[in-house]
Amino acid sequence: MSTISYSDAVNDALERLEDLGYERGQGVDLANHGPMGAEALTVLGQGDQVAHWVGRYRRAMDHHEPPAARFALDPADESSWRPALGAFHRAGDWEALFTRELAEAPWREVLVRWWPRLLPGLFAGLTHGLIRTAHALRGLHTTGGTPTRLQLDELARGLAYWAARHTELPGSPALRGTHRLPDAVATLPRVPSDGPLRPPAVRHRLDTLAELPGYTDSLERLAPADPYRLLSDMTTQFADVYLAHPEVYPVPLIHGLTAPAAARLVLPHLPQPLHEPTLARLWQLQSAFLLAFTTDPRTEGTDHWRTESPEPPPFPELALLAAHHGDEHVIKFTEACLREHTLHPDPRYPAAAFAALRRIPPLDEGGGVGGARG
Repeated sequence: MSTISYSDAVNDALERLEDLGYERGQGVDLANHGPMGAEALTVLGQGDQVAHWVGRYRRAMDHHEPPAARFALDPADESSWRPALGAFHRAGDWEALFTRELAEAPWREVLVRWWPRLLPGLFAGLTHGLIRTAHALRGLHTTGGTPTRLQLDELARGLAYWAARHTELPGSPALRGTHRLPDAVATLPRVPSDGPLRPPAVRHRLDTLAELPGYTDSLERLAPADPYRLLSDMTTQFADVYLAHPEVYPVPLIHGLTAPAAARLVLPHLPQPLHEPTLARLWQLQSAFLLAFTTDPRTEGTDHWRTESPEPPPFPELALLAAHHGDEHVIKFTEACLREHTLHPDPRYPAAAFAALRRIPPLDEGGGVGGARG
């Protein structure tokens, strides 16, 4: 058990990470995971390890410089801010906008105002706009009282990254079908490949999603359901998907679980009319992941995963293993699996977390490898 409070551990980490830009890597644009990883590590009860982990994380890979603000965006003028969606060179302008907004209004008010504007671009930074925003929101909600400047700045950066990397997938998803999630996944056609799906092939699939068999039909295949139950179905399903695909590079599919788990942190702060559109966009995202990163269902929906993870350690031990391992994806994935398992117990959650521990290189060994870290 940590001897450092959640608030102290998180704010100390944010201060240590404050000078880093939104992305990292030489010749690549990989999301800055520092604030997300530190917050998740604290939730796992490893607050005493956060300062040490931040040092490991900073040494693993060089980060880009923080972006400077250039031209002010007017949140009241759609012709001002809308053209800047997805324009990463405007990231500093987005950060300045959200910093002003959060200084002038309660954070929930800012969140509700911008959520429907940002939601269509959920794929931003491989969902890291959403995920960073959600970790920041949990920090604000968990600590209670008056937010620190560091916490409000972190929420501004989460929203700014989402806006600056805003990426819309083709089509308009809606929950107006008849399929439950496992059936919707099972009926989604997979596109075979002549060889391993390397980054250029994956990028091509993402760029041509609307042309892939089954994608357009999938957007309205899912039936409406209680949003929180549907989130559990999504995370259980992608724990299953992760276990079934050891042939896929081990980082990208993690986000099929961590994105809906992040949305669960946000949904209580949103009005009910925004719940169903959020779930529809998450299903669109999961369809895109399945079509872009997998070529067949392999062993999805079976117990074959038990051959790899017959009896994973209990979650307290998994939390310790994740902290020692150090990879930011492993930490975030373990925390998300633990949280989802607590709400809706399923053996695939601990098995998936344990699989990620073995499939992803530890931080000190794998740090700095371009596309490997995602």
